[in-house]
Amino acid sequence: MKALIQRVSSASVHIDGNSVGQIEQGILLLLGIEKGDTFQAADKLLQKILAYRVFSDKEGKMNLDLQQTEGGLLIVSQFTLVADTKKGLRPGFSAGASPQLGEELYNYFIEQAKRLHPIVETGRFGADMQVHLINNGPVTFWLES
Repeated sequence: MKALIQRVSSASVHIDGNSVGQIEQGILLLLGIEKGDTFQAADKLLQKILAYRVFSDKEGKMNLDLQQTEGGLLIVSQFTLVADTKKGLRPGFSAGASPQLGEELYNYFIEQAKRLHPIVETGRFGADMQVHLINNGPVTFWLES
């Protein structure tokens, strides 16, 4: 399971011109699910994301996590994160989870996030989405379970 997290001032996801999820200050999470990923991997990654210190304290150092800042979490599925880009000029997606497993783990991840954090918004699995964000910093990190 792979995650690209971005510290944002605001972020939103739209489908067919309609907003389906939006947050103010917080984290935009792009989530890629691979073959062999498990519920345990999802739990581990979620715990890391919620506790990852990417927000500035009073001294301007990245010492605060999402829960301490009470920011929003916008979760968007993105299968292209698991692409193999080492060879050639076209990405390979053989490492990606099947659509069934991907959707099951994505929905599980969202359920657990909503159980642990008060502000969770989402995109829609498998949809053609447009994501808008203001990356604060910019601050972007790549995490894996």
